[in-house]
Amino acid sequence: MYRTALRNVLAHKGRLLMTALAVMLGTAFVAGTLVFSDTMGQAMRNSYSNSYSDVSVLVTDHEAGGFSRGPKAPDGKQQQPLTDATVRELTALPGTERARGVVAGFTGVADPKGNLVAEAWNSRGANFVPDGSGQDPRYPMAQGRGPQKAGEIALNRQAADKAGYHVGDKVRVAGNGAAEDTTLTGVFTTDDPQVSSGGTLVLMDTATAQQRLLEPGRYSSIVLTAKAGTAENTLLDEARAKLPADSIDLQTGQQLKDEQTKMVAGMVSGTKTMLLVFAGISLFVGIFIIVNTFTMLIAQRLKELALLRAVGAGRAQVTNSVLVEALLIGVIASATGLLTGIGIGAGMQSLLHSVNEGLPTGSLVLAPVTVIATLVVGIVVTVLSALIPAIRASRIPPVAAMSSGDIPTTQRGLVIRNVIGAVIAGGGIALILAGASGKGSGAQALLELGAPLTMIGIFVLLPLLSRPVIALVGPLLGKVFGTPGKLARRNAVRNPRRTASTAAALTIGLTLVTALTVIGNSVTTAVTKMVGSSMKADYVVSMANGHELSHDLPALISKANGVTAVSPVGNVMWTVAGQDRAVMGMDAASFDQLVALDMKSGSTGSLKQGQILVNDEFADKHQLAQGSAVKIEVGDGKSVDATVGGVFERNDGVSPIIAPNAMIDQYEPDAYVNEIMVKGANGPSAELKQSIKDATGRNPVIEVLTEKDMVDQFSRIITNALNIMYGLLGMAVIVAVLGVINTLAMSVFERKREIGMLRAIGLDRRGIKRMVRIESVVISLFGAVIGVLLGCFLAWAAARVLASDLKGLTTVIPYGSVLLFLGLAALVGIVAALWPARRASRMDILASIKTD
Repeated sequence: MYRTALRNVLAHKGRLLMTALAVMLGTAFVAGTLVFSDTMGQAMRNSYSNSYSDVSVLVTDHEAGGFSRGPKAPDGKQQQPLTDATVRELTALPGTERARGVVAGFTGVADPKGNLVAEAWNSRGANFVPDGSGQDPRYPMAQGRGPQKAGEIALNRQAADKAGYHVGDKVRVAGNGAAEDTTLTGVFTTDDPQVSSGGTLVLMDTATAQQRLLEPGRYSSIVLTAKAGTAENTLLDEARAKLPADSIDLQTGQQLKDEQTKMVAGMVSGTKTMLLVFAGISLFVGIFIIVNTFTMLIAQRLKELALLRAVGAGRAQVTNSVLVEALLIGVIASATGLLTGIGIGAGMQSLLHSVNEGLPTGSLVLAPVTVIATLVVGIVVTVLSALIPAIRASRIPPVAAMSSGDIPTTQRGLVIRNVIGAVIAGGGIALILAGASGKGSGAQALLELGAPLTMIGIFVLLPLLSRPVIALVGPLLGKVFGTPGKLARRNAVRNPRRTASTAAALTIGLTLVTALTVIGNSVTTAVTKMVGSSMKADYVVSMANGHELSHDLPALISKANGVTAVSPVGNVMWTVAGQDRAVMGMDAASFDQLVALDMKSGSTGSLKQGQILVNDEFADKHQLAQGSAVKIEVGDGKSVDATVGGVFERNDGVSPIIAPNAMIDQYEPDAYVNEIMVKGANGPSAELKQSIKDATGRNPVIEVLTEKDMVDQFSRIITNALNIMYGLLGMAVIVAVLGVINTLAMSVFERKREIGMLRAIGLDRRGIKRMVRIESVVISLFGAVIGVLLGCFLAWAAARVLASDLKGLTTVIPYGSVLLFLGLAALVGIVAALWPARRASRMDILASIKTD
């Protein structure tokens, strides 16, 4: 039987090619993902390890970051930060070879056109700490020298090359306030992956860095290098004995490296998981091709299998022979997929490096788990997919098989399948509807459970759905395309299981694509409404990386030409009515000119009397109304009595609680300000925007956005995310196309005599081609229609669940995109039919009629 299986594989290698190709593509996706993620993870770990080679102990002021004004004790008094005195104290420790004070924070760099050289979140500044030779070992200079005084900077080589800067050039740098022109004195290299991966690092002399990033005399961390023979833990204990435990964090160099390794593992794991999910989708789509292929091959070999049964082969032997064929295909396809995946992993690394030359690189990592996982996944998927056709073939009586041209399908089997599919789909839909009518994590859990159950149930029911759905277009096909159209419709519904298996691949892809597109469009529409319903300001000023704005900026902007109203938007976390909530601060005098609220009681003018505003949901939850007294626990733990001056309808564009800035400044003068709202005398204009930019010193990091700008910015994020998803789903679509080609090609071979008879009674080659093409398009559109409808349903349910977090979110179907998806599905059908249709039209008439 095993020799028979091998001969069958060799005899039908052409018909098994598409199956092997589908498995190969899926396993190649898996292998490529594992090779790429392992390679990048190892390269980043090595890079971090080199960056921390001189760190024995890291002492960190855990409150110092960016533009913080210093840590506070529970009583609100300033704690002692890390200073030069701390550096001297730690230098004097018995185990310390060297102590280096580090200043770090955000600093953006503008190119000659005034645009940021790197993304704002990846733009950093630090202090240059020269040794006795005038060099900083962390940042070896490739050109020029390190900065020595205010107004001088050094820049990492990748950033300098990208912007076209050379030593001696003027470079505009910026933090959270006005920008400053500096002189570039040096260009350096660094192993820091956060910088080399496309970021910018600006080095300043220590005094300037402290002034710009923290405050004079203060460090964000201190690096200790241990003397030879001193263990890191020993030095850690010495440092801990000298420093206050409540405001200082200490780590050994090994702990820091382990932390970075864990962080890299988390980053790589997230990317790996996402890619493997889409690889799994491709493999799942491939299952339908494998099932179809073996079902049709067995149908074509019924008499051969019956003869084997007649001469003594048992059911188990017949089943095993088919499974051995699947095993051989799985081994060959998986091994080919592994080799292809290694190439994909190398290609992904090269592509990423070509986009960003600074990314850490290393030799390809082919871990044993990659080899084992790829081979096991490919083989198991192939064998399990062939199991059902094999078992079905073994149950056919030899006499029935010798007189049949196809695997008989019992009515009882179809009924059982339909009942199972209806139960699964019904249960899934019930869970989705329950989730759509609920709120919170419970509703989300119901949706996450119901969605896959519904998809599985629908896939099981596809044979039942194929006849009525395709019958809807039957009359149209006959009228438009004549006899080829009628024949194509009949061929499409002749074997519902085969049609369903072929269409299922496209159904999966279109379900996911449609659901993502509808959700993205719905969220974008809701955000557009939200911004429009809450914003009266002409412009919103903010940092591109979301960092805090300088408290000096509102006064500078208020003096700009054409500005009539300005308010910083303060943000604090206070305990209001016993609940920790974000409180938004606004200037009471300009509030009505900048923010639009639908007041249910009271008025926004109450802010001028030092009262607060709350939304209706918060008010209902805590039994508050206009005039209610409420206890507020502010940042330093002090309890304050406040009065509710008004209740407004929930608006996700603002916080549930709004307080006057005067109140926030009284209790938290250093409150975080991430936005400044601005109103002009004559509305938004290019002149007003430029006036505001000039007031910020033309800071490249500060964004000045209109309502439309903010919506467009959000829309780009959604569009980019969808494009990534579309790209990753592309592999599944390719596999789906292979499935249609495979089914049609085998169907053409199976229907040789029929096609020969059609040619003999007058249907020409063009008619044969048209019949196959129409059949392909009908099957493709059937899968696409079911996928689009299912995707819209899942998107509707998801929007209902998300509406609790984003008010006004409703399902908005982008009909243009849906029509495009259906058009692309039809195109897939046409492309997939090219080879099978050509093959069918070139069959010899007499040879086809004589086929047995």
